[in-house]
Amino acid sequence: MSRLNNSYSQKNYAGKGNGSERLSQSHVLHKTRSMDYDPDIPISIEDIYGGSLNGCPGPNSDNSSLPATSSTNNLHQSAAEESTNANVTVAKRRGAATGNHVTDGYDAATRDGLEFDEGQIHTRNTCKDEPVISEESNRQLSVHPKTLKYPRDVTDDVGRFLYLEGVEYIMWCTYDVHFYASFALLELFPKIELSIQREFAKAVLSEDGRKVKFLMEGNWGIRKVRGAVPHDLGTHDPWHEMNAYNIHDTSQWKDLNPKFVLQVYRDFAATRDLSFGADVWPAVRAAMEYMEQFDRDHDGLIENDGFPDQTYDAWTVHGISAYCGCLWLAALQAAAAMAHQLGDRPFAEKCKSKFCKAKLAFEEKLWNGSYFNYDSGSSSNSKSIQADQLAGQWYMASSGLPSLFDDYKIRSCLQKIYDFNVMKVKGGKMGAVNGMHHNGKVDESCMQSREIWTGVTYAVAATMILSGMEEQAFTTAEGIFTAGWSEEGYGYWFQSPEGWTTDGHFRSLVYMRPLAIWGMQWALTMPKAILDAPTINFMDRLHVSSSSSSSSSSPYDGSRLSSHDMPMPGPGPGVRKIATKSRCFENSVFHCSC
Repeated sequence: MSRLNNSYSQKNYAGKGNGSERLSQSHVLHKTRSMDYDPDIPISIEDIYGGSLNGCPGPNSDNSSLPATSSTNNLHQSAAEESTNANVTVAKRRGAATGNHVTDGYDAATRDGLEFDEGQIHTRNTCKDEPVISEESNRQLSVHPKTLKYPRDVTDDVGRFLYLEGVEYIMWCTYDVHFYASFALLELFPKIELSIQREFAKAVLSEDGRKVKFLMEGNWGIRKVRGAVPHDLGTHDPWHEMNAYNIHDTSQWKDLNPKFVLQVYRDFAATRDLSFGADVWPAVRAAMEYMEQFDRDHDGLIENDGFPDQTYDAWTVHGISAYCGCLWLAALQAAAAMAHQLGDRPFAEKCKSKFCKAKLAFEEKLWNGSYFNYDSGSSSNSKSIQADQLAGQWYMASSGLPSLFDDYKIRSCLQKIYDFNVMKVKGGKMGAVNGMHHNGKVDESCMQSREIWTGVTYAVAATMILSGMEEQAFTTAEGIFTAGWSEEGYGYWFQSPEGWTTDGHFRSLVYMRPLAIWGMQWALTMPKAILDAPTINFMDRLHVSSSSSSSSSSPYDGSRLSSHDMPMPGPGPGVRKIATKSRCFENSVFHCSC
């Protein structure tokens, strides 16, 4: 146990990301813009509550839609006044906030309320306290003067749940890490998992104007920017004082928003909980739209900004990165799938179009013939082999969505990671090192590039299982057992750390990310809802010829339309038209109610 006393977490690494790395450039705090939704997309109340549905696929469609669901609902609450030493002014429903402020995403100063009109819910917003609703919807909805909620079984109310990132990083529900750990909750306590996602959905639409100094850059910004997914739910006053993490400005991180979209879609697909989909959909849209500011060259891809703007918060990234870029591609596909199922066809088309463009740019700029380079920059580690480069693909396969890349590219990446990041470190007895040069030497560019992260190793192993590489998967995961649990290891029993170095020095005991081992279990015993999902790439399906598009165009009048009824763009490069399937997708995540 003497190794534990020599832990470098007790030296210069007590704070997350407090390595010696310096930023190559500073970044500017962007003011979030208002996330206004399209006012011309009505969604039928009858669709929400099992009325007459018209969801069967048409002749050019390969899948049907879930019943359309409403936009914001149970999140529609007025912010409560909060007295703090910071003299915070909380915005009211009928008044704008002044000075530093906190909003719940629905105050009149930043976003209007829901509008109800003759049985239809529009995503246009007003600031009415008591909306006028139709007789039909009044029978279905429980309306409170300040709150509008969907009816739910009382067993769905599981309360509010918090768990720590670790015993050294004392932050609740750290979201970039929950991305890995959430498989455990979804498998074991799915209602708690949905509760956490609802909390973050509400947080996306909120803003906290209190000033915070960010330690690494030394600049000041606000605690929580509207549209950005928070890093965590807080420490001292969870839910009310989010983003306890203040090393970097996480409103500029490139992985949090895509991770939110990916987790939401996976949970939605696995549970088929329509009320959950309705609850979180406005936040999903806002999260996706917020990220558009980071696509500065308009190639459809987000770019990193030359500092550690993602979960590897000591590992600098330049330009397009394998990790964040892959997450973004996956988020575009997941958002398109969810939009299609919830009846928001224009947004689905927007995401699909952007996906096709972004995928071409991603592969052109990062694929080197055997794996995706770490980033598109010119630094000494830009061509490193990152163990976590297929994180987005992991979620696609775990959610029943089409693969992001050709199978041979996915398997080539995973084999490269296995041969280099796993087997070239103590013969595969320690797990997958985060970064490895193509010459077989560990990437020593920063603390985190040379670490072996337990949760990331399990995530890589899960991706291997999903790609038909079970032997490599269990050899990879066995390294974590050998180093952490076996008699020849380092004695981390029941306190698995975030990671360790090749000489066994650990960082952050009792960490959240190792729960990613449940991602392996998920891959081995995929839920039926995921297994039954159609394998046709719906991202390609809707790209039909311009001639058929013009002949099928019709105004979007709020009725449920099949994809062949919508005006479609012409086929893009490398996109093919898929033959129509002859049956509905019963008992699948693409549920048809015909």
